[in-house]
Amino acid sequence: MAENLDPTASHRRSLKVTTIATLGGVAAAFVSEMTVSDPASRTGLLVMFGLVAVELGLMRLLGVDVGDFGAKDHFYVAFMTFALWFVTWGVLLTAGVSL
Repeated sequence: MAENLDPTASHRRSLKVTTIATLGGVAAAFVSEMTVSDPASRTGLLVMFGLVAVELGLMRLLGVDVGDFGAKDHFYVAFMTFALWFVTWGVLLTAGVSL
């Protein structure tokens, strides 16, 4: 019933989820760059998956009902985080940035 009263609630929820997932992926890339010495190591993936867990907690704090998430929603958050982590860390490694 509350969804009918606020037609923008679903849109705002989607914006929160997408923003947190994408910014989390960028943050995971910078953390990976700072903590992982060998880019071939799988430790960077652990950083990324750890940040996915942090993102879900952050979403809960920002009022997104994570309990309503299905498999598709969890996959979306993990994929968006992975995609931005992969691209950002790839750019950082290619540019030779050291943090």
